[in-house]
Amino acid sequence: MTSHAFRFGTVGGFSRDGEAWTALARRAEDLGYATLLIPDTLTTLSPFTAAAAAAAVTGRLRVGTYVAAAPYRTPAAVAREVSTLRTLTGGRFELGIGAGRPGAEQEAAALGVRFGTPSERVQRVADTLDAVDEDVPVLIAAASTRLLRLAAERADTVALGLPATATEDDLAAKLDELYELAGDRFNELEINTNLAAVGDELPAWLSQQLGADPREIVAKGGYGILTGTLDQMADTLRRRRDRLGISYVSVSAQFLEQFAPLVERLAGT
Repeated sequence: MTSHAFRFGTVGGFSRDGEAWTALARRAEDLGYATLLIPDTLTTLSPFTAAAAAAAVTGRLRVGTYVAAAPYRTPAAVAREVSTLRTLTGGRFELGIGAGRPGAEQEAAALGVRFGTPSERVQRVADTLDAVDEDVPVLIAAASTRLLRLAAERADTVALGLPATATEDDLAAKLDELYELAGDRFNELEINTNLAAVGDELPAWLSQQLGADPREIVAKGGYGILTGTLDQMADTLRRRRDRLGISYVSVSAQFLEQFAPLVERLAGT
């Protein structure tokens, strides 16, 4: 059983304008979320800039990348962004980094940068961490053995890079591997998973986003969609923490309000 208290984040990267984006940041803070996290894709806001804007209108909310794709920038460029954000946010910035999600190779080509082989991209993550000051909390998104090994050695938080269709048994298998790699350091690691949806009223657009019928995902035990009553959902998160050590849960900003009662009930416990 982990000793980490629950904390919660929300992942948002879309906004019609600056006013809407800063309103999201303020609302997340008002609802008790610990973090506002921004993905790193060419169809979402630039994560470092968006993080700065969100931090400027909040006082307690932490901001972070979820996750910065290491192939998109040189280690020195990331270190410069992180140093600036650490200063401007008063230490409220958290660096989330990974080797590039599925589909990121096409985006790298659009940016005019080399994506690299899997081993080269993991090395780029390691080189980036070497360039970043040690006093910035680091989240590494990991699923492969190479990245899990690096996360075991270097991360403060490990985000399990499994699809929403994965089951709790799938999560357990990945955590068993992380446990073997981390050894005595395992208990120091904060474990994160991200929820794609919350609640029993699941919008039709989820099917396209997830590539599967959300009702089938729920029926097969996919961890990425949390359903049930408030009590049932709270019990699910407690069970996952007790069984798997998952204490840091993020949720799509499209479900910010639906998840808020769970944040109120469980944050800090």
